[in-house]
Amino acid sequence: MEQNDAPGLTQEAHRYQSEPAPAVASLNNSATTVAPQGSCGCDPKQTGSRGTTPASYVYVMGKVTPRFPNLSVEKECFQTPGNAQAAGLIDHQALHAMLQKPENRYLARQLCWVLTVEGLETYILQPRDSADLSFLIDTLRPMPRATDLTCAMIDVVIGVKGPIAPPDMCNGLMVPIVVFDQLYSFDMESFMGNLPKPEKMADKEFTSLKQAATKLFQQIKQMADNTGSTDEYRALNYLTVRDPLIYLKAWELEKEKCLLTDVQVRPSRLSGARKVVDAIFLYTNQQIGTTQKFFVRIDVTEEFPFLVSKLAPYYVYDQYP
Repeated sequence: MEQNDAPGLTQEAHRYQSEPAPAVASLNNSATTVAPQGSCGCDPKQTGSRGTTPASYVYVMGKVTPRFPNLSVEKECFQTPGNAQAAGLIDHQALHAMLQKPENRYLARQLCWVLTVEGLETYILQPRDSADLSFLIDTLRPMPRATDLTCAMIDVVIGVKGPIAPPDMCNGLMVPIVVFDQLYSFDMESFMGNLPKPEKMADKEFTSLKQAATKLFQQIKQMADNTGSTDEYRALNYLTVRDPLIYLKAWELEKEKCLLTDVQVRPSRLSGARKVVDAIFLYTNQQIGTTQKFFVRIDVTEEFPFLVSKLAPYYVYDQYP
């Protein structure tokens, strides 16, 4: 199975019916928790279009780690020929090499694959298609140094949240099951290396752009540490990994001594038959204290969010106090 790289950036526009929606979620002022969510009470293999229960979609960033579901699987893993190095699942590189062998794939199916967000166990992952087991195996890699942020790997999971796992599924771990349709991984160095270089930009400026983008990525990620199961957080997580314009704007504003101070996500006035949200970025000038606002519009109706409009200046109207 070929490694699933971060997908390309898409920008689409659609027409929607207007309907006011004043609720606002601020990612700077609200206390965000990544504690496991309750059961959605639905079959994780169903979606809104394939089952009678509305799907609960997930778009989340974290780290995938394997766990032993029980003592039997642990012992079987240790006694597998050539697996002495992988004892305790400490050496991920050795475990990866073992699980890649066709004769050992049965062990990959037996392991629990847990997604953690900021170190907290958040979801148990299951592939919708058994062929996608390779994507879980490919999340195993040597752990980078704690201080090496550019090599830190990030796993992005897109799928449908199901019920809480029973106690016997993953050695007593009771968190929601997520059946994923897409899972891909990247490190910061390669992610920033894939940012599109603006035309006629000098190499020195592009290096400065990537530095500003890395800073913005870390800032947004800290603001939005979340389970990725609400429309607001799905939209923000999508933007963080799929929209390069937010990084270009951050670099331009940094040269004007403006830093990101808040991100707000609110239902768009264009919401109607479709669910659309506006992500508003607030930048404050560090010298004179003025604030500039920019927003991007995202459709989050179904499992895969997409852009409705590109990043643009945001103007406050009377109906939005």
